[in-house]
Amino acid sequence: MIVLRKLVYYVAVTLDGFIAAEDGTFDGFIFEGDHMAGINAHYPETLPTQLREPFGLTDAPNQHFDTVLMGRHTYQVPGGLASPYAHLRQFVVSTQVTDTPSDVEVIRSDVAGRVRALKAEDGLDIWLCGGGKLAAELLPEIDKMLLKIHPVVFGRGIPLFDGKADIRKFQRTDAQLFESGVSFMTYERS
Repeated sequence: MIVLRKLVYYVAVTLDGFIAAEDGTFDGFIFEGDHMAGINAHYPETLPTQLREPFGLTDAPNQHFDTVLMGRHTYQVPGGLASPYAHLRQFVVSTQVTDTPSDVEVIRSDVAGRVRALKAEDGLDIWLCGGGKLAAELLPEIDKMLLKIHPVVFGRGIPLFDGKADIRKFQRTDAQLFESGVSFMTYERS
């Protein structure tokens, strides 16, 4: 029996459904509290490479993901790095990004086809890091969502799914509540 890797949309989101402010920043999210230790212990690979050492995770093995998929705006976040997740196989979906280091591959077309090919490879799951437009485009390929729901409201910004998407049903399979007010919710495709 062949087991395909999953495309997992793992992202922080506000109570009103935004993954970033209108300008693409995310400093309105809560970065201190008990949720940070819990999430970092279970998903160390989701910290940018430069933050792994300060958090004591330099040599932490990748537990869930060995590949990350980012939209252009996620990749080019203000103050971002040319190779933000050097400990993962990195892909950027864009027709505009041209100058990436050798460890960051740019996907320019047939994104869903490329994702299906990645899912057929051996390895850990594929982390869909963002953004909202890419998530809407890839909704038919998303197998699981890990949502870090922060108790904040942005009012406007970049939505969790930014664009036309067909209705897809997901089932909640796990829920963790933290004293910080952050909820970590797991949803799998029904």
